[in-house]
Amino acid sequence: MRTDVDADLVLYGDIVTMNEDAPRANALAMSGGRITAVGERTEIDSLIGVNTRVVDVGTACVLPGFIEPHGHPLEEAIMLGPAVVDIRPVTIADADTVVATVIDTVAACGAAGASLNGWDPLLQTGLPEPTLAWLDMIAPDHPLVIMHNSGHVAYFNSAAAAQAGITRDTPDPIGGSYGHDSSGELDGAAYETPAVFAVAGHAMTIGSDYPQLLAAECARLNAAGITTVAEMSFDPRMRPALKAIADAGGLTTRFRLYEMSTPERATDATPGEGDDLVKQIGIKVWSDGSPWVGNVATSFPYLDTAATRGLGIACTHGHANYTGEQIHDISAAYFEQGWQIACHAHGDNAITMVLDAWEQLLQEFPRSDHRLRLEHVGAMRADQFRRAAELGVTVSIFIDHLHYWGDVLVDDLFGPEHGGAWAAAGSALAAGQRFTFHNDGPVTPANPLRNMQDAVTRLSPSGQVRAPEERIPVDAALRAHTVNAAWQLFSEASIGAIFPGAYADLVVLSANPLDVAPTELADIEVRATVLEGRTVYGDLNAAG
Repeated sequence: MRTDVDADLVLYGDIVTMNEDAPRANALAMSGGRITAVGERTEIDSLIGVNTRVVDVGTACVLPGFIEPHGHPLEEAIMLGPAVVDIRPVTIADADTVVATVIDTVAACGAAGASLNGWDPLLQTGLPEPTLAWLDMIAPDHPLVIMHNSGHVAYFNSAAAAQAGITRDTPDPIGGSYGHDSSGELDGAAYETPAVFAVAGHAMTIGSDYPQLLAAECARLNAAGITTVAEMSFDPRMRPALKAIADAGGLTTRFRLYEMSTPERATDATPGEGDDLVKQIGIKVWSDGSPWVGNVATSFPYLDTAATRGLGIACTHGHANYTGEQIHDISAAYFEQGWQIACHAHGDNAITMVLDAWEQLLQEFPRSDHRLRLEHVGAMRADQFRRAAELGVTVSIFIDHLHYWGDVLVDDLFGPEHGGAWAAAGSALAAGQRFTFHNDGPVTPANPLRNMQDAVTRLSPSGQVRAPEERIPVDAALRAHTVNAAWQLFSEASIGAIFPGAYADLVVLSANPLDVAPTELADIEVRATVLEGRTVYGDLNAAG
């Protein structure tokens, strides 16, 4: 057990390694930012030298640092900064307060224009319809853009349209669209990423304060126990700023980048470009949209309810943003260059379309370990999870939908059969999927422990258990934010579990998730977060 050098830091306590060969330990040692030994105290004691720091975490529990495999941290840093006003349901629950905030923001911003994010009529019941006329009434003279909480729609007034150079004759971008009224005039809505970015992109400016904004984002992630995050809508124009911040030591989380696909179907990057701190590993594609907007491609219709009538989607099936042929061609252009592809797909019809396209892709360009990813997979069925597993396609599940929209899915949108079984982690587990969970920030705040509770209990906001057959064990939920997530990001050789040679990326919790009641998982406190042996959140000495 003795190594050539003394350990920098030794931790004693309840250690869950997520390493199948040695799942539990009570001591670990680290040096130079990496784990050097894991095992019993008597074994690790031999690594203690004069300069070794020794910490006993007492009743706390040590796990590998959590991994958020699907987020938008580079965007969220700006969206939660001063340039964009936060009106998400997690911040403001009341519709009247949301409207008052919009009015106040318009008045405060004046000629500079107002940008807000988080509009959600399903959770903020009673919001007015954000028509162009309403937006122009609120802000008759200056630009106003309000992002839907899903990120799949941006509402804009006439001044914002003029600022963006968008008119009634502007063609729809590939994969997105602008809404029009019966006379052909713009109706104030931009759908999906290409159109949303055209309208709201001005709010995403990288300014001199960006290092501070990104540091604040990393701090939010660290507070949730997260040491690695995947950026799923990477814009290469952000590369210089991100590199400068990384080179200056300003990152306290690792980044795995997925660049947005473009109409040119090309990138200047190469697969795996970067290092273990910041690395570009994939390309992001979208097949359909958001269940809250009505543009997810499903085999079953939306219900006819007050909520769906208010959204104008009653009895519809939604739609895909691309055809199967387009998904194939976009994916192929990048896949043959060695890229991993991650595709947003919520509706079961969208998922079938993508799996068909990717099955053809894999026949044309065979690759034994491609780890093609399906993202969110709200309406994915058991047979589709099995088919995906057979193709080697992995999934990342937006399980937090259950916490916020668990009742809306059943009562307002899809009914118990389809809405109740939303985010079917049990079916994914039964199919042999190495699935992961995510929060898709800034849609919902990153919270791995609550994601685990969602998956284990499937409790909706009203306290009802939705599709109890889809509940999973706690250890499977833990894997979704640790070892599975590392594997999904092609990073399992260095993160996601505690083993000699791995980076010393750790989270120290107030209790062992394997020992508490399922309904108490979200109440566990993050006492400390460690990146490469350096405490980036909390206090190791006080962790126990």
